[in-house]
Amino acid sequence: MEKNLYIVRCGEVALKGMNRPYFERVLLERVRSALSVFNDVESRWIGGLMLVRVPADVPREEVVRVASKVFGVATVSPATCCVPDMDAIGKAAAAYMMELIEKEGIKSFKVKAKRVDKTFPVQSPEIGRQVGATILKTCKVLHVDVHEPEVLLYVDVRSEGAYIYRDKIKGFGGLPLGTNGKGLILMSGGIDSPVAAFMMAKRGMRIEAIHFHSYPYTSQRAQKKVEDLCSVLAGYMGSIKMYVVNLLPIQEEIVKNCPEDETTILVRRFMMRIAEQMAIKKHDMMLITGEDLGQVASQTAEALVVTDAVVKMPVMRPLIAMDKVDIMDKAQEIGTYDISIQPYEDCCTVFLPKHPVTKPKLKNIEKSEEALDVDALVKAAVDSAETVLIEPKR
Repeated sequence: MEKNLYIVRCGEVALKGMNRPYFERVLLERVRSALSVFNDVESRWIGGLMLVRVPADVPREEVVRVASKVFGVATVSPATCCVPDMDAIGKAAAAYMMELIEKEGIKSFKVKAKRVDKTFPVQSPEIGRQVGATILKTCKVLHVDVHEPEVLLYVDVRSEGAYIYRDKIKGFGGLPLGTNGKGLILMSGGIDSPVAAFMMAKRGMRIEAIHFHSYPYTSQRAQKKVEDLCSVLAGYMGSIKMYVVNLLPIQEEIVKNCPEDETTILVRRFMMRIAEQMAIKKHDMMLITGEDLGQVASQTAEALVVTDAVVKMPVMRPLIAMDKVDIMDKAQEIGTYDISIQPYEDCCTVFLPKHPVTKPKLKNIEKSEEALDVDALVKAAVDSAETVLIEPKR
């Protein structure tokens, strides 16, 4: 069966030292897993490039879309290959350009050659000139434009072969999933937490999620919204386990026994306690939140210090210094934004005080918690947690 060739390049992985073979092996596994939706795919590393061959009946755009979503992939190029010989390279390049003329009606081009194999007898500038001359002789409608060509044609000459391609389609980069442990994201239905999960996964961390609801004050549709968000994220990182916890009994106790203006910070401290216990139980290394410094009352510097005081586990906040507009742009890029803005309530809007404390004092908060049986409330919440397995959204 005829197959199309794709060059997959790693980004940050290429900078690794003695650990590079490990990262390359994991990245190859991730690409193979992602492309397993297609039949009879071949992939291997050769000289720092991952070469992928997919049956020609699979649309190139679909292969690129799937491969570029794998964390660790910097760029993807649909390519053609020939033996490292100038006559063969010239003929292959001319045939490549003829196909583009027929499909797109292009008029101008420029050749950019790179001689990776330094034993090859022709140097890079001369490779470019000779290949360009062959293209001009074969494709009469074309002319060279060194400043603004319609097609920048790359010719990459290596010992095992010469690769000819046009595009370097950007992937998300980062590190291969699974090379940096496992973390638990506190997942709301808002814009921020899905982006935070994505950014940690991009750094190679496997992600699990915990979601708090206040049923019946919050609806089943609100939970479905969070499941939909996780389903989009699963398209980048595979199946996600989401632990669902009803926070209402704790909220009712706080409202009954504690100052109203402290409700938000007290609820947040319970969320962190419960999340830490779930993380320990599920062997997660750290907690992850979508908090953005100063965005709301519970995300002031003082509030974050008070919140973190109840856990020993590291808390990662990848969005902490980002502007809200940048977070929204990233949510749109990864496909979570339209789901996040659906108008379904979450547990944080239940029993929301009119004037929440923005600069809480730890001693005051701890004094208020003396009116609560903290350990019993946390244990009951952890014991009641339900697990939902989220699969990628198709």
